[in-house]
Amino acid sequence: MPVLNSASEMQAEVAAWRRHLHQHPEILYDVHETAAFVADKLMSFGCDIVETGIGRTGVVGIIKGREGDGPVVGLRADMDALPIVETSGKEWASLTPGKMHACGHDGHTAMLLGAAKHLAETRNFKGSVAVIFQPAEEGGGGGLAMVKDGMMERFGISQVYGMHNSPGLPLGHFATRKGSIMAAADEYEVLIHGRGGHAAQPHKTIDPVLVSAHAIIALQAIASRETDPLKSVVVTVATIHGGDASNVIPNTVKLTGTIRTLLPETRDYAERRLSEVVNGIALTFGARAEVNYRRGYPVTFNHEGETDFAVEVMRKVAGVKSVETDLAPLMGAEDFSYMLESRPGSFVFIGNGDSANLHHSSYDFNDEAIPYGISYWVTLAETALAA
Repeated sequence: MPVLNSASEMQAEVAAWRRHLHQHPEILYDVHETAAFVADKLMSFGCDIVETGIGRTGVVGIIKGREGDGPVVGLRADMDALPIVETSGKEWASLTPGKMHACGHDGHTAMLLGAAKHLAETRNFKGSVAVIFQPAEEGGGGGLAMVKDGMMERFGISQVYGMHNSPGLPLGHFATRKGSIMAAADEYEVLIHGRGGHAAQPHKTIDPVLVSAHAIIALQAIASRETDPLKSVVVTVATIHGGDASNVIPNTVKLTGTIRTLLPETRDYAERRLSEVVNGIALTFGARAEVNYRRGYPVTFNHEGETDFAVEVMRKVAGVKSVETDLAPLMGAEDFSYMLESRPGSFVFIGNGDSANLHHSSYDFNDEAIPYGISYWVTLAETALAA
């Protein structure tokens, strides 16, 4: 099935916006130029309301349909880039050293701007569309900041939808699933306090390096022996730091890592067991453990009815054979999860074709995906708010 004619016709214009954003990446909440670009575009389209500074630097545009009374559906894109040195070699590569759009948020923003332009021109719906442009998805919790700032209540948003590009998923294809689609992401820091001394006299020390080694091995049992294999959990020790000399046993070793889960009960269990295991191992060797556990983004959970609706829309745009409805859950995290905790909705993936992976220095968003993304947003809004 073809994409919307208007979406194809504006592809070059939207791609130019995308490449401009790609050349000028900004990270976390420091997206002032990007937000100004977005706000200027929304005002030029004739959006009825354009609000800036939501969740610090987020932007929301309200487009009212021909009949203004009715529900408000939210469509969300993320704006921030990553602290990565770009190696793509593209003509539109980043002009800011050490920053690049390595996750395609430039494409997400451009596609939603394209949809906003179409919806503001046609207004073929009843109610209103809220186009949401969010900062700080990459670790800053911008989605939560916008929710805490009262965005949902202020604009009366009743449903909210998100979309992310997916390298390896063919161009013109979509994928999603009901329920948990992306993981909760938590971080921890463990300090093992021992008693340092001469490496030639280990019997006079409490070696925190040895304690750490036992703790690292024991932590793997949380996933391999303590959790139902059908209830995914990832326990990763990512760094270990301790000591400065080959002949000195240090006083302290620091471990840091991440835990990823798809269910609230698994998340609670893994957090509790991390502390129990580390403290138990430390006690066994006469050492002392200090655990600092920080919960990050929650599980991205797709609501059943809204996901059925999103699948219907994707099939209208791409055809039944190009829509995967039972995508395996991903253990990466996404802060659109906060919006889905606040309002019912669904998160989907759009194909980026055969490209470098996300967060890779040579990644680039595929501009050929633009008409599909615009068509999805427009069709979703017009169908949800059928006049």
